[in-house]
Amino acid sequence: MSFSHSQGTRGARQPGGRLTKWMNRRIARRIRTREGKVMGMNALVLTTIGRKSGEERSTPVGWFPGDDDSWLVVASAAGAAKNPAWYLNLAAHPDRLTIELAGKKIPVTATELRGEERSSAWKSITTASPRFAQYEEKTDRELPVIRLSRRI
Repeated sequence: MSFSHSQGTRGARQPGGRLTKWMNRRIARRIRTREGKVMGMNALVLTTIGRKSGEERSTPVGWFPGDDDSWLVVASAAGAAKNPAWYLNLAAHPDRLTIELAGKKIPVTATELRGEERSSAWKSITTASPRFAQYEEKTDRELPVIRLSRRI
């Protein structure tokens, strides 16, 4: 299945800059060494392969439990008009990902949810964390919901 969420034309300012990079490094270190809770929600470190550079890129992201021992993540970028860079990297290499959680590194494969499956997951996500519904209101793009499943 392909990843095909287009960019939006309006949205919040994309998180970035030196402060964000510094915070992401601190948060990732915390997630790697102990159970990952960030701002009251579950978090993991997602490592993708850069679509242009080919280098590993690690980003802390919030996750929600999916079916069959999977993890659901949302490419929200806090409601920005553009998809986050990690989503574009993930789309380029959906089978070359790892997640880190509580000291464990787990190889995963990504699948973008669509249709009823996405709708059901989105309802569960926004019930657990209403912040994501607010992100969706800020932008005109549909926020991608990605399932990360253990790679065997």
